[in-house]
Amino acid sequence: MAMRLLSPSTPPPHFPSPGAKTPASAATALSSSSYFSLRLRLRLRRARGAAAAGAAAAAAGGPERDGSRFEGEAMGGAFDRGLAEIAKKVPLFEPATDGELAAAAGERPLPINLELWLYRIKVHTRKFEFPEAEKLLDKCISFWPEDGRPYVALGKLYSKQSRYDKARAVYERGCQATQGENPYIWQCWAVLESKGGNIRRARELFDAATVADAKHIAAWHGWAILEIKQGNIKKARNLLGKALKYCGGNEYIYQTLALLEAKAERFEQARTLFQQATQSNPKSCASWLAWAQVEMRAGNNTMARKLFEKAVQASPKNRFSWHVWALFEANEGNIDKARKLLKIGHAVNPRDPVILQSLALLEYNYSSANVARVLFRKASQIDPRHQPVWIAWGWMEWKEGNARTARALYQRALSVNSTNECAARCLQAWGVLEQRAGNYTAARRLLRSSLSINSQSEVTWMTWAALEEEQGDPVRAEEIRNLYFQQRIEVVDDASWVMGFLDIIDPALDSVKKLLNLDQPSGPPRQDTVKSTAEPSPPTTRSSAAESSETSATGGSDTSGLSSNDAGNSGSEAVEAPGSDFDLDGFIKKRLALDPAELDAVLEGSDPRGVVSQRKRRLPRKPLPLLPVP
Repeated sequence: MAMRLLSPSTPPPHFPSPGAKTPASAATALSSSSYFSLRLRLRLRRARGAAAAGAAAAAAGGPERDGSRFEGEAMGGAFDRGLAEIAKKVPLFEPATDGELAAAAGERPLPINLELWLYRIKVHTRKFEFPEAEKLLDKCISFWPEDGRPYVALGKLYSKQSRYDKARAVYERGCQATQGENPYIWQCWAVLESKGGNIRRARELFDAATVADAKHIAAWHGWAILEIKQGNIKKARNLLGKALKYCGGNEYIYQTLALLEAKAERFEQARTLFQQATQSNPKSCASWLAWAQVEMRAGNNTMARKLFEKAVQASPKNRFSWHVWALFEANEGNIDKARKLLKIGHAVNPRDPVILQSLALLEYNYSSANVARVLFRKASQIDPRHQPVWIAWGWMEWKEGNARTARALYQRALSVNSTNECAARCLQAWGVLEQRAGNYTAARRLLRSSLSINSQSEVTWMTWAALEEEQGDPVRAEEIRNLYFQQRIEVVDDASWVMGFLDIIDPALDSVKKLLNLDQPSGPPRQDTVKSTAEPSPPTTRSSAAESSETSATGGSDTSGLSSNDAGNSGSEAVEAPGSDFDLDGFIKKRLALDPAELDAVLEGSDPRGVVSQRKRRLPRKPLPLLPVP
């Protein structure tokens, strides 16, 4: 190390001694008031620390003489004792974080603060603390206007609160701030327009997202799903092909292509695509479930059961895997196994009302109505805004002859939302109830209301036509049938066999319950729907099997495979499942820490009020007008 030597003529520097006095210029810089406040602050801190230490010693049961000696040494003097009393009442100053200090000073905080604030926003959103999340997002946008994540999060936050105009404004502002180069904002905006029915605008926005980034696979997939909903299968295939070209292999693209092949009865091509999907991500529960249901369609139940086992092993806590597997076993007549699978699913997901809904219908068909009522009540307490629970419960009460209770439950379902697909099903079921009761005017009004929401429901049109025939007006009945055939939207492929798993294959978009027009089969009315010419069967879960317990207000109210028609399958086909090397009891013990013998106790001991108390209450919404009870 180089050192600079002082010349002998240069006098050595003068270092003040520790006891030297401060120069007058420095002494004047420290005023007496600031000096006194500094000493007072230090004394307060020492007194508080001494008080805390004394309290800890007393709590630990130490000798009194040691505590008194410590107190005497630390608080000697009346002045120190007074400060100790003040310290107990006055909180110490806690400095703000660097990001908050910079924000208060008008300076741009460090980039790490953006990550921290985005995490806090996620926490606030999960707890339904929307105002706090909105304030943080506004702050993020003000300091980092070029970052697209705050715009996406704020737009989704507004969408959750049904503030769609504000969400559009945020997305537009984000596209301008990022100069149109952020595909995530375009894609979220396109999804919002697609939900609102603005198909042309949604196509333009999806196109803009792919132009901003050709490798943004969610935009390609979302656009393909939109075209499938509109019946443009060829266009959808073209978009999915472009996604594979620009983005490479992706499990969701392979899944959608496989489902299109399965719809066209090309099962070998579908299996090949499913194999590629599972190879892309062996832990994808959705791929295994979709493949299993395709095998069910092909009649290969042994293979389907193995695929269900694969799905459970890939994601042991996934509520869809347990639910759909249970519905499959119920279809096969294995009622005990279906009941066990549903109980496992409830033990793993106690906040999911759909599993309890299916279990309630299963118990109603094969046990008793009282057991089903208990389960329906639990499900409605877990999520009072889950419409399918109220609809299924109302159907059961109607079957039991409690028409007044059924009307009240249907009205409760409509009070949640009176304009979605669930409301259309509820109105149709209510119309059948009034038709059976002889209230034909009320039945016509309810069926018209259902068709005003979903004009593509063949079951509702045929129910109305049968009602007119029953009233002796065959001409009017024929007119209604002709109206249905004139206004219905033709789809290239019939997808009536799909049971509703398609709304779990897309993580980037909302649920795609109307994908391939699942609820509008083009053939004759199915046996699992409410019809006017025969007694309606229980609501099936072809849609609710894939519903989320938090955002499934628009899902179906059905529980496929739990109808009374399964009683006919409990004969020759109701055999035990063929031997499999999968040990279900050992699996749930090892992976889920569940005792198979305690499943009933877990179900009976679950407290819905405890589950609900863990959530923050949602923001109050304006109550919807209730329909008058006829």
